[in-house]
Amino acid sequence: MTTPTIEEPHTAEAPKPTKRARRATRIAEAASGGWKVLLFKVIALGIIDAMALYAILVLVQSEQWLIAGIVLAVTAFANWIYFSRGHLPAKYLIPGLIFLFVFQIFAAGYTGYVAFTNYGTGHNSTKDSAINALMLSAQERVPDSPAYQLTIVEQLGELSFLVTDPDGDVRLGGEERPLEPVDNAEMDGGKAVGVPGYNTLSFAQIVADQQRIADMAVPISDDPNDGALRTPDGSVAYAYVSKLVYDEAADTMTDTRTGVVYSDIGTGAFTAPDGTELLPGWQIFVGFDNFVRAFGEESIRGPFFSVLTWTFVFAFLSVFLCFAAGLFLAIVFNDPRMKSKRYYRVIMILPYAFPGFLSALVWAGMMNQEFGFINVVLFGGADIPWLTNEWLAKFSILLVNLWLGFPYMFLICTGALQAIPDELQEAARVDGASAWQVFRNIKLPLLFVAVAPLLIASFAYNFNNFVLIYMLTGGGPRDVSAGVNVGATDILISMVYKVAFVGSTADYGLASAFSIIIFLLVGTISVIAFRRTKALEELV
Repeated sequence: MTTPTIEEPHTAEAPKPTKRARRATRIAEAASGGWKVLLFKVIALGIIDAMALYAILVLVQSEQWLIAGIVLAVTAFANWIYFSRGHLPAKYLIPGLIFLFVFQIFAAGYTGYVAFTNYGTGHNSTKDSAINALMLSAQERVPDSPAYQLTIVEQLGELSFLVTDPDGDVRLGGEERPLEPVDNAEMDGGKAVGVPGYNTLSFAQIVADQQRIADMAVPISDDPNDGALRTPDGSVAYAYVSKLVYDEAADTMTDTRTGVVYSDIGTGAFTAPDGTELLPGWQIFVGFDNFVRAFGEESIRGPFFSVLTWTFVFAFLSVFLCFAAGLFLAIVFNDPRMKSKRYYRVIMILPYAFPGFLSALVWAGMMNQEFGFINVVLFGGADIPWLTNEWLAKFSILLVNLWLGFPYMFLICTGALQAIPDELQEAARVDGASAWQVFRNIKLPLLFVAVAPLLIASFAYNFNNFVLIYMLTGGGPRDVSAGVNVGATDILISMVYKVAFVGSTADYGLASAFSIIIFLLVGTISVIAFRRTKALEELV
């Protein structure tokens, strides 16, 4: 009986790396080593670290501890990644992730936060800042105020008052920092002229920044009722007190001239019994009040739904007209009997080659009611209000958008038509189908398979086509009866812009609420549309 022998398993030789793999390895090794790469890292990260350090100092000075901590942590993590060996994917991903967070995630999150606040004109700071602003706005110089010897000093771009009072005491403070004693000031003839860590401004520098210095008001103490120091010339300061008196215990503001008491009733401003508010107020959380205003107040709800309806009509008609024109031209120039097709195609895409805002400005000039080319030349001096009449302005916008948009649809339809096999069309003709039947039953369904996602993207783009509206009509003509700044041709995005940035008052909270509504509308429509396009996949 023989004993079976156990053979050792045969280990297959590892395949030799390909030329592409060896090249990738060399690139990876070069990216993570070498004195040239190290020098570049040191210089680039040195610049970034310097900027981060400056940002951290500014944030700490303004007591933004959380953001300062985030900047410090991200900077330290980036230095660790780039100065360590390996972690090659992270070295390429970190810049993109930082920009993604700052310009996308943070921007979207902050917009959502603002939508639930009263942030806007008169409500754009904290309560303490509002109290100081109110006290400063009602200040008057104290009669027979003593003169305080003054030196203007600067640190990190912020100006401060270095004050020597009549008793010889030296104190330092800024607009947001009450005066505090200074023990190590540099003296010259009984006047403080410098302090370590600060730069003393020369006479020429004071003259160059005279208006900013004259507008400064440095609190004398933590109690705003003690007043502030102000200077007319940068060399001597005087005491000013406010005619508004703040009672911290009762949380009220009293006007000593009229005797009216203003209280904090939770609306973000001191309010009198008759409802009069003292502005500026402060930013507070208001919950869903902005959304309630958008749908509840008649002066806002009516214009909002009018703008919403026009936005849908504008987006739909823009896509439909541009697609119809582009498809028609694509079919015409795709016909083999058409001569010199390449030259016609170049002419067709010319409107697409020019920047959209420039084309909108040119059209705005051509449609000028008094001097425009269309009225003066084409209509023999007619006085047609293309951009000032509500319905003509809407027609003009659709016409200009057709001019700007049909070349894009022409290009994608041309490519989609050329991708349809000729055998399908020939087989249909052999079966006796007419040209219209071939187009409706074969070309159009196959065309939609390719262009349906692009049509959805075009709808979303035109839903937020701010540039065309703003450059052509500015959203006008204005609806004077509306409770918000809105016009007959405004779409939602241009209305949001006006609510936030145009006019004497800005309501960022309401504008942010409108932005969230736009996001929900576009997102919902896009999701539904993309799901419906799955039915077209059965055609291929």
